[in-house]
Amino acid sequence: MEKVTFQNSRNLKLVGCFYPSDSKNVIIISHGFAANKDRTRLITAAEKFSNEGCAVLRYDAGGSGESDDSPVTIKNYYDDLKSAIKYVRDKGYENIGLLGESFGGLTSILAYDENIKSLVLWSPVIDSMVSTLYEENKKEIESKGFIIYKKDGREFKIPKEYFDEKIAVNQKEILSGIKTPVLLFYGSEDDTIPFEDCENALKYLPKDSKLEVIKGAGHKLEEDIDRVINLSLGWFKKYLK
Repeated sequence: MEKVTFQNSRNLKLVGCFYPSDSKNVIIISHGFAANKDRTRLITAAEKFSNEGCAVLRYDAGGSGESDDSPVTIKNYYDDLKSAIKYVRDKGYENIGLLGESFGGLTSILAYDENIKSLVLWSPVIDSMVSTLYEENKKEIESKGFIIYKKDGREFKIPKEYFDEKIAVNQKEILSGIKTPVLLFYGSEDDTIPFEDCENALKYLPKDSKLEVIKGAGHKLEEDIDRVINLSLGWFKKYLK
């Protein structure tokens, strides 16, 4: 594994951990809202995929982890993932799979193009949502145009744009253009994402798409993360070619 940097279209430096491979296959891991690439479950997944011969890139979106500061918006996260995709394509990797967790799942959907071979989504944001963070900070957001959200010792600037973007997500619109089967995971005890969002997504995804419900697991799926990772690996092996 090597530490790498690359730029997004906003000329910000993004930092990633890259696991090279002699194969043409690569998996890009996108973290969730106000998170970072170094979550234990993401490191474990990256190491598992790498040990099976696949190149892997896990990266910090702008404003997260080691990357340059940037407001958290769907548009910015999308741009960062598109930049990560360009980075691995420029390295010669042809078969690209995307793994997105929560907000990173939405990012992965939006960044999909017909050259993406496989999609795996862990507890994805996948439809319009009114954020509880907005409800709890509505007055400040409306008066200042943003809030500063503190998590894991870091401050994240969350502009009103982010909350408007989240409400504007149209499930049918974002999913109908996907041509490759998608594997979705949902924890039965998830109190962040409604089950119906993932269940309804299957109406718009290719017929071989699948929803795995992980019994007893919450939004982070940590209660049975080894199974989640192994099933994800099997999916990538099937479609990443």
